[in-house]
Amino acid sequence: MSTVLILGAASDVAMACANEYAKKGNNLFLGGRNMDQLAINANDLQIRYQVKAKAVFFDALAFDTHAAFYQQLGERPDITICVFGLLGDQKVSATNWEECKRVIESNYVGAVSILNVVANDYERVKQGTIVGISSVAGERGRQSNYIYGSAKAGFTAYLSGLRNRLTTSGVTVLTVKPGFIYTKMTEGLKLPKPLTAKPEDLGRAIAKAVEKKKNVIYVLPIWRLIMLIIRTIPEGIFKKLKL
Repeated sequence: MSTVLILGAASDVAMACANEYAKKGNNLFLGGRNMDQLAINANDLQIRYQVKAKAVFFDALAFDTHAAFYQQLGERPDITICVFGLLGDQKVSATNWEECKRVIESNYVGAVSILNVVANDYERVKQGTIVGISSVAGERGRQSNYIYGSAKAGFTAYLSGLRNRLTTSGVTVLTVKPGFIYTKMTEGLKLPKPLTAKPEDLGRAIAKAVEKKKNVIYVLPIWRLIMLIIRTIPEGIFKKLKL
């Protein structure tokens, strides 16, 4: 039995992860800002799966609180899953610095801030697993979402470096690249069904990858091929595409 800390725990993907781990008998910390919703979710998990589940306040953008947040848990989580993020609006982000900064901080700075704290602790005890939900959008900048994509590109690079640093300490770092997901964040978008995963798909894929100590996964295998093609398009051609 493990204890799992989920950061950004009110999202659809986070709750899919929580359900996947809870049904296997693992205890949970649900971290996020919406304490009312988190308390309801924690209570539901406890009743449904007979596990311990606790709602804890966590603000990804309150960087100076992250070390204290982790310490006050009172128990070291065996697995930390960083789920939070913000898709944002590319057109607004391109012209409004506050919105742009919010997207960058939500997808990169906040994640680095809290995961630095977790990584240092895991390295000290020489055990633990870190899971970061990144995005295929980080593999090549596209005009339709390059602010979000650039933040996810930074997060992917951060996770790669963290993995390189911590591997000799027995700490596993998993990078998850979901592609499209049916969530509240993508509600209203026209998503192609063959390329779009359900939150439950992520929950299962993450639990399986953690168990196998994987490094990087694409939730739907087709995305590995798609991104290989996109990465190999010459820049002279790519820059003229409407993507």
